[in-house]
Amino acid sequence: MNTSYIKFAKTALGLAIAVTTLSSCKDEFFQLRDRNGLDAAIWDNEGAIQYHLNDTYDVSMPDWPYELSARNILYASDENYGSGSDGNSRKALGLQGELVVNDVQFIASKYQGTKGDNKYYDIARSNNAIAYIPGSTLSATAKRKFLGQYYALRALNYFEITRLYGGVPLVLEPQKPDNLTLRSRAKAAECFNAIVSDLDSAMTYLDGVTWNDATERGKWTKMAAAAYKARVLLYWASPQFNPVNDPAHPYDASRWQTALTANKVAYELCVAGGRSLMTDYSKIFSTEGTANTEAIVVRSYSNKLAKRGQSVEAKSRPRTEGGGPSDFYVASNQLLNAYTMADGTPISESNSGYDDERFWMNRDPRLTNSIVVNGSVWPLSGKTGRRQWTYTNEITDGSNVKPFFCKRFSDPSLSSGSVPVIEDFGGNGFDWLELRFTEVVLNYAECLNETGNLAMAKDLVRQVRIRAGITQGARDYGLDYAANKDQMRDLIMNERMVEFAFEGKRGYDLRRTRRMQSLVGTITTRQYSTKSTAIKTSLETINASTGLYRRDTLNLERKGTVNAFFTTIAIQPSGNGGFAVPAHYYFYPLPNTFMNSSPLLEQTIGWEIGTFDPL
Repeated sequence: MNTSYIKFAKTALGLAIAVTTLSSCKDEFFQLRDRNGLDAAIWDNEGAIQYHLNDTYDVSMPDWPYELSARNILYASDENYGSGSDGNSRKALGLQGELVVNDVQFIASKYQGTKGDNKYYDIARSNNAIAYIPGSTLSATAKRKFLGQYYALRALNYFEITRLYGGVPLVLEPQKPDNLTLRSRAKAAECFNAIVSDLDSAMTYLDGVTWNDATERGKWTKMAAAAYKARVLLYWASPQFNPVNDPAHPYDASRWQTALTANKVAYELCVAGGRSLMTDYSKIFSTEGTANTEAIVVRSYSNKLAKRGQSVEAKSRPRTEGGGPSDFYVASNQLLNAYTMADGTPISESNSGYDDERFWMNRDPRLTNSIVVNGSVWPLSGKTGRRQWTYTNEITDGSNVKPFFCKRFSDPSLSSGSVPVIEDFGGNGFDWLELRFTEVVLNYAECLNETGNLAMAKDLVRQVRIRAGITQGARDYGLDYAANKDQMRDLIMNERMVEFAFEGKRGYDLRRTRRMQSLVGTITTRQYSTKSTAIKTSLETINASTGLYRRDTLNLERKGTVNAFFTTIAIQPSGNGGFAVPAHYYFYPLPNTFMNSSPLLEQTIGWEIGTFDPL
């Protein structure tokens, strides 16, 4: 059966009927037969709608970070080394060069064939469903289930582009070839109102709806819509959209109260729905299904189905164990320094007990639960007791060795031969948790702090730290270091950096809070090196009786051992300057392909020919 790729008439914004994005051999079912670009009969057929909805999920739901290299710029931050070595990520942080208008292309004048390259095509799919399902012959129950999901997906797509570009054109109905509608950019407030309205509709339609986890995992629920609405309103209250000391945009403290209300509702719905902090932080992503009490907004993957896999296992592992490790999973010094000591004391405190030569010792357990350091036990391919060495040019991986590896998203039991390096099938098949319960907790804590409830904000962060394994110590899990709103704000931001390490949230947090401009220095990391060639040779000598390298018997908890064999070297991506993020980078420019689609569109202020205020 031949695949049909049908090009439908477009508005001047380049908004085509959504089904042009379908890629299955079943697409012949959707051939153009009516003025709306779809056979109207599909809206009376649950199977046809479900097929359409499945593809809407596929093009709309966020992926694992760093799966698509073109999107790495969205995750540019100070947490990983890759942000300093990747071209556009480097420019987004002001480390080297300047961004230009076509560096951030997620809306365009036509569908290019790559998932997510034009969010308006993804939005158009939901517009069609929302317009035509109510008049269909489906049962009331079926209508509610479908509409709830389409409203949620439309909200998600609009939020993704609004937080990148600020105000964007709002298109909330199907576009007809005989009735083209030109639109200019809407105000940011109008966009947020539309997003929140869609999420409210999703919550209403999905009230009482449950799904079969075995066959329907990842479908939107009322709880998921509420948690996402809480995230959206947190953004609306945050400095990116609610700047402080900006005469052109007076600060609106009431937005924090609105966000607090939404986050309280989300938190209580999640708790009532059985969501809680996972007991073991290291198993949050490796635990799937109903056993994962953190999962709220989920993109489901499978290691058994073609085109349903992801390559995070390969990006995490060393080459000798089947991987192709990515710099985006290499911790920066900025991330390493963000982890507190085991009792919550920041390492910058004079009495913290921090030892830079053994920087992993006596730290927040999330450091060693997330990051593989030199000599860590990491039983890949089921090799009990296997240790990972990361010093320069170590014997197994040679010049391919990374200073650090990320083990949060890896399944050690997989053999090296079952780790694909492409996003197809195989690997670990772990689901992507776009929004998990800990984010709900920390979002709620942030709103409480901003509205003056420091004590309750601390109580929520305390729960997160206790789950992480931080001890109470003499300073209440380190919370005593935050004596006021400003200090607690900093503590929460640091907590988010650590808790969500490598989850792609740090860059968005820096943008949301307008902290990109406060970054100092540049992205660096560190790597161990043996003190001499002779010592390296000695460490890599195999003991004939045990079959182990001598290095595998070292006790690196002893400072004398570390000092005797290793030294650290500083690593910095070549050619980088210091962080220098211009203020206008908080809202990216519209790409030329989109700008050229309508004379009504204005470019964002701060960029070439920019006249549009993104707020």
